Amino acid sequence: MSDKVKFQAIKGVRDILPPESALWNRVEQVAREVFGTFGFAEIRLPIFEPTELFARSVGGDTDIVSKEMYSFEDRDESSISLRPEATASVVRAYIEHGMQVLPGNVKLYYMGPMFRRERPQKGRYRQFYQIGAEVLGASDAPGIDAEVIEMLMRLFERLKLKGAILNINSIGCKQCRPAYVEILRGELQKVREQLGEDSKRRIETNPLRVLDSKLEHEQGIIEKLPRIAEHLCAECRTHYDEVKRQLGMRGIVYQENWRLVRGLDYYMRTTFEITAPGLGSQNAVCGGGRYDGLVELLGGPATTKGIGFAIGTDRLVLSLQEAGEGAATGVPAGKGGGPDVYLAWFGAAAQAAAIGLGRRLRDAGFVVELPAVDLKFGKSLGLADRLKSRHAVIVGDDELAAGVVTVKRLADGTQQKLAEPELFSYLRAAQAASE
Repeated sequence: MSDKVKFQAIKGVRDILPPESALWNRVEQVAREVFGTFGFAEIRLPIFEPTELFARSVGGDTDIVSKEMYSFEDRDESSISLRPEATASVVRAYIEHGMQVLPGNVKLYYMGPMFRRERPQKGRYRQFYQIGAEVLGASDAPGIDAEVIEMLMRLFERLKLKGAILNINSIGCKQCRPAYVEILRGELQKVREQLGEDSKRRIETNPLRVLDSKLEHEQGIIEKLPRIAEHLCAECRTHYDEVKRQLGMRGIVYQENWRLVRGLDYYMRTTFEITAPGLGSQNAVCGGGRYDGLVELLGGPATTKGIGFAIGTDRLVLSLQEAGEGAATGVPAGKGGGPDVYLAWFGAAAQAAAIGLGRRLRDAGFVVELPAVDLKFGKSLGLADRLKSRHAVIVGDDELAAGVVTVKRLADGTQQKLAEPELFSYLRAAQAASE
């Protein structure tokens, strides 16, 4: 009997392979560029934290903490958990490193894996990835909320995410929301027997979460429930109106969605969500909101306000692929999809020349494929074609003697002999023409 074992990835996790990884790199690079123009800087966070950090911030009675977190006992018998989200870690770092003394608002973004043991489905995994940003500081000005949303919409515009829809709402504050929650709880008690088991449980633990229900038979019931907009205090109403005015000043189109809520006490006022096509019924690609009470909850200054968002990177990439914006090759992509140049060399002397030329081409920013062994002419050019190279640059004894290379454009087979300076000019012109 063979003792060989075929190992496979654990259910709910996956490998991200080329060509998909090229699209991931593009998404992350564009995010860095866009966030940088708004004055955000990257923070790199630990993958695990004390379990109590998430129990306190996310909520000990939430499904995330009670059912979905990957928690384990460390060697010193302390409980640590793989991060299910990153906002708590950002706030922990903000407090730990005394960042409240920095001038103005502290604007941070992060990228990386998160972990939740939930049922895998389209675009949702147990190891999933997020791109997020947080603004922490003394001000809760509506202009901050609007600028954060503007940055998000600019990112999706740069990525050519088609059909993105922005939904916004205000969920009030600790002065006005508790009264609304009690009114909501009372109305839900009247229709309790018509609700599913999850909603029945949430009547007592977190009535706002009932508004998130996707059960078909509950939608008509929820539609008749009282709306939080009717119960905002004057300050929250003024804040929400100003957020909408600021979005209008920025030319940002939005929909108001009264069911867009957050279940935890430290969330307040602005909440927002962006949906995208190609994801089925669970079509949110990004969610965010204001959380002015979180820094105090985790031991920081009570005066610190916060707002942020998290993008589901897996879901964003999936939506881009569904819209035809995905990478299309299995090799590192040049401007044309495959390598800009396939360097076909023939003979030992030509290999040394090709290695030097390949280095100079790469220094100039071109994607170069250089075969490691001497191949026959037909086989070498056939590989260049299969790799979807734009050009084959041929280096052989004749080329070495003449001080030129032969450049073959693989799309139509046209070729010419060029000296090295002419080669670089030719490739740059071809690259510019394809953009």
